Amino acid sequence: MTESSPSADSVEASDAGQQPPATPDPRQRRRCLTALALVALGAVVLDQLVKYWVVTSIRPRIESGEGPIVLLGGLLKFTYVENTGAAFSIGVGYTWIFSIVAVVVAAFILRTSRRLGSIAWAVALGGLLGGLLGNLIDRVTRPPGPGLGYVVDFIQLPNFAVFNVADMFITCSAALMVLLALRGIDLNGGRS
Repeated sequence: MTESSPSADSVEASDAGQQPPATPDPRQRRRCLTALALVALGAVVLDQLVKYWVVTSIRPRIESGEGPIVLLGGLLKFTYVENTGAAFSIGVGYTWIFSIVAVVVAAFILRTSRRLGSIAWAVALGGLLGGLLGNLIDRVTRPPGPGLGYVVDFIQLPNFAVFNVADMFITCSAALMVLLALRGIDLNGGRS
């Protein structure tokens, strides 16, 4: 009976005090891809439905002079803003650059998703993808033309920029990614 020697990868990993990288099984990878797709699709649908409501209900209120919907004693307002820049209206007039960046990041997420073995990372990447696509749909479909359109923002808090549902998905996803990285959880579900 012969003993097999440990592979170079496992020796390096044990020397560094780490587990060797795990390759997710096909069922886990399918679950992760399904989670990513469902979160992304849910984010896009929710974002676009809410924006439709804002355009058809809130914009007429603003245009007629009635003003925004005020809730919680002014702590929360639903208003209507056409944002041609990025978050916090940075980069106004460079909408086409943000459209290109969104397409590149979406392609990167889809490419990275092949390595997914962690449901938490799948949720985080799905939320980021859905948020990017929600705002990209606005940039592609709204005036003045494809890739140059404005993003509908409507949620206003005191002393804060006006934002939308897609922005919330992007922000929450980024926070989840930071938390996962701090906890040492890899895309494939292992720990670094």
